[in-house]
Amino acid sequence: MKKYARIFVYLKSYTFKIFLYFICTVLSIIFSIVSIGMLIPFLELIFNSGSPTLGAITQASGNPVVRFVRNFLMHSIDDYGKQNTLLFICIFIIISILLKNLFLYLASYILNPLKNNIVTRLRNELYDKVLQLPIGYFTEKRKGDIISRITNDVSEVENSVVGTLEGWIRDPLTIILNVGILFFMSPQLTMFLIVLIPIMGFIIGRISRSLKKQSSAAAIKSGQSVSILDETLSGLRVIKAFNAEGLLRSRFFKVNDELLYAKNHIGYRRDLASPVSELLGVMMFAVILWYGGNGILSGSMHLEASVLLGYLGLFYNIITPAKSVSTSFSNMQKGSAAIDRIEEVLRAKNTVDDNINGKKIQQFKHCIEFKNVSFKYEDVTILKDINLTIEKGKTIALVGASGAGKSTLADLVPRFHDVSSGEILIDNINIKDYSLKSLREQISIVTQEPILFNDTIANNIALGEPDASEESITDAAKIANAYSFIQHKEEKLNSNIGDRGTKLSGGERQRLTIARALLKNPPILILDEATSSLDTESEKLVQDAINKMMQNRTSIVIAHRLSTIRHADEIIVLDKGEIAERGTHESLLRAEGIYYRLVQMNQLISVG
Repeated sequence: MKKYARIFVYLKSYTFKIFLYFICTVLSIIFSIVSIGMLIPFLELIFNSGSPTLGAITQASGNPVVRFVRNFLMHSIDDYGKQNTLLFICIFIIISILLKNLFLYLASYILNPLKNNIVTRLRNELYDKVLQLPIGYFTEKRKGDIISRITNDVSEVENSVVGTLEGWIRDPLTIILNVGILFFMSPQLTMFLIVLIPIMGFIIGRISRSLKKQSSAAAIKSGQSVSILDETLSGLRVIKAFNAEGLLRSRFFKVNDELLYAKNHIGYRRDLASPVSELLGVMMFAVILWYGGNGILSGSMHLEASVLLGYLGLFYNIITPAKSVSTSFSNMQKGSAAIDRIEEVLRAKNTVDDNINGKKIQQFKHCIEFKNVSFKYEDVTILKDINLTIEKGKTIALVGASGAGKSTLADLVPRFHDVSSGEILIDNINIKDYSLKSLREQISIVTQEPILFNDTIANNIALGEPDASEESITDAAKIANAYSFIQHKEEKLNSNIGDRGTKLSGGERQRLTIARALLKNPPILILDEATSSLDTESEKLVQDAINKMMQNRTSIVIAHRLSTIRHADEIIVLDKGEIAERGTHESLLRAEGIYYRLVQMNQLISVG
């Protein structure tokens, strides 16, 4: 049961409600037993309808319950007559069933919100973990697989585990209480019954055993299908341009067919548990009917026919919960695969420590310093022995071929990754000693691909400052050269920009991200290829906005285009993860090294 530990932890918060649920469940079971138990006096009355009293059958019995019922029935017949006693029994059965169902409803009324709260907490915890995990974690995982775990796997847990939560309490209690009463009525018959129950459990267990493996395979295929769907929606233009619809269609259909195959086999196994358990229950019913009836007829068992029929009625009361237990067990086996996939994310190690109690950066005063910094990813060295100082107010440009480590170096400053060796200092304090929130409050980032959300223009600009005034948002938009196009929108700042900003052009999207960075007003800027994907006109507007944004700020600029980096205070040339050259634009040109060749290539491309 270790795999369900998280569910049990959630349940601890609802101890009182679980206690109330337990009481209501016990009461519903008791009234169910009482309603069936009243069959005994009913049968006594019918079987002995020719006798004015119970006479022969009221003789002393070894069972105090039977003796009590018979004495009560005898006095009732003597006082009120058989017809009135029969009416009383029928009314008593109706009241018992009414109370049983009332308490059953109350139990469900208590449990349903509890189950929903558990699923909500699980989904929230999983989403919160996704937000906490370092960026490096998601380079190893398919985005669709993560989405599948938050949606499909949580839904599977809801249906298969939490959905059968009442079966963990109500059905076992029903079986235990009924078996207890049965044992009280006839120890000999009940011992025979107890011998048969493990055989039934073994057969159901054999059917359910393979469900976890098949459910795990189905979850993986479901994640793959979500990944393909996500890639399709993101790359629809490219797919259509290259006539790749057939390729993507066959890929999706193949995964979907494999998912269908896995789900069918899960369904075959899961659905087999219920009819098999019912068949086994009826077989046990028939065996007990034969065994008890044979004992009564042969005289080897001291049990009256009416008591045997009442006993069988109570036993039949066990078959439905026993079937539910077997179904719940099958569903839990199926849901355990989903829990394993969820736990894999929840228990993933967060390699970037938040350091909540760390120091707060009140103000960036002096410099950012890299001391012998190296970074490895899965034993592959990305950066090696980086030594670099970035003075406050200076602009440092990072250049080099693709894969040289430029973006990785910039990502180390806000701790998207942590260094493998060496240290990064801000004002002579290791950035690991600062709280993560405090560190990132000092930094704004503008990336090559504008990251926007399906929300209004105002909310996208105010992402880092949700309490910003409309005036502040407007000022940031003006500096970012975004105000003019915003004014042409029907709802101005309240215009929705669509999924990932699809209602805007590339230049408009990038200017919004610059406005967002400006509104945050940080002392440190990281610009990662912010103009590389824009046309000439958009680039001019964006570059002008960037120049305004960089004034009086410490900037780390990653760019290939000469216009962005030529005025940097220092240019760092990276080659295979190491600093190969460093200096101003003019000094590096005179050296005619790697930077010189990059500039020559850049100029050739521009002329071309």
